[in-house]
Amino acid sequence: MLSKRRGVLLLFLVFVIFCYEQVSSGVQKSSTWLVSSELLKHANLKMLWQRQLPIKEKESLEQLFIVGNQIYALSSRNYMVSLDRESGDVIFSKEIAPAGFAVLGLDLYSNMLISTIGDRLIEIDPASGTQRKARDLSLSITCPAARNSRYYYLAGVDRRLHILHEENFVQVFEVSAENESRITSVVADESSVVFATDGGNIISIMPNMPKQLWQFDARAAIAGDIIKDGGSLFFASKDTNVYRLDVYDLRKPQLAWKFQAESVLDRAPRVTPRFVYQYAFGKSLTAINKRTGGSIWSLPGGLDLLAEAAGKAYVITDEKTLVVMDNYTAKELYWVNCAAVTLHAANTVDSKIYIGDGAGRVACLEPAEP
Repeated sequence: MLSKRRGVLLLFLVFVIFCYEQVSSGVQKSSTWLVSSELLKHANLKMLWQRQLPIKEKESLEQLFIVGNQIYALSSRNYMVSLDRESGDVIFSKEIAPAGFAVLGLDLYSNMLISTIGDRLIEIDPASGTQRKARDLSLSITCPAARNSRYYYLAGVDRRLHILHEENFVQVFEVSAENESRITSVVADESSVVFATDGGNIISIMPNMPKQLWQFDARAAIAGDIIKDGGSLFFASKDTNVYRLDVYDLRKPQLAWKFQAESVLDRAPRVTPRFVYQYAFGKSLTAINKRTGGSIWSLPGGLDLLAEAAGKAYVITDEKTLVVMDNYTAKELYWVNCAAVTLHAANTVDSKIYIGDGAGRVACLEPAEP
């Protein structure tokens, strides 16, 4: 009889411990979300996935890159984790450079990631994270590298654009702006190469020889990257203007429009199929009609575009809120508290929203079905 009582008591204790662990687990789980599901419902959003990345003590997650079908998370110690954009599954995780080395740009060309790490040009396999090729450069680079099927285009601190053969990284020629200004951005394809400078120049050259095709001059330095979208170039200048330059004729660009923002611009615009979004330093995020250059709405405190879907723009603000704007009525629809979010990736190709924090949490949100 005593043995039976002990058995029953043991089972009861196991049950109590199990229930406690379930409750504790549930509380812990709900507290680990970057944004709670209840808050997301108010903005008609849902969480597709969230991952906790292996971030060590005294290390922090610092950057998120959307490249092709993957999202890359980079830590302060240059530890990189690649995730599938749809599922959040880890594709690879590894240290891609020693701590302290600057990782400049991450782009995809012909199933190959391109970056410069320190003074080294590297090609990375996106499936494994291993280096395919690398070249120690004899110069420091000022902006991400560009390439086409034959050449790499590298802007150096010597204020010259260096053109290297893609097979052996041997320099073929170099060019510079006539005013010797520093190069801040480069885009390249098979028909031309375009680079921007801190002197306000946008210069196009032949891809295989030092021959200038045209030059366009803004009144101040070009801020951030040139965005090539079809036959148009979009760029921001510190003269407070956003520009759309049509380059369908390789030798004669046409200024389609320029839009004057509220303050000095310090970064490139975000370009989607129908809209252009520009942050004005310390002021607002403005949505611009891509075709006409007219203002659609301006959100005070808006910092960046997170994603766009069904005529709605999802914006992160300086108050750590996610605001949903209607691009057709120019009205604010709803907002969500995102106090835990410290980093994000701007998505201009689909409706998925990628956010994270320094502790290594990365989440993917998406608009819920209406």
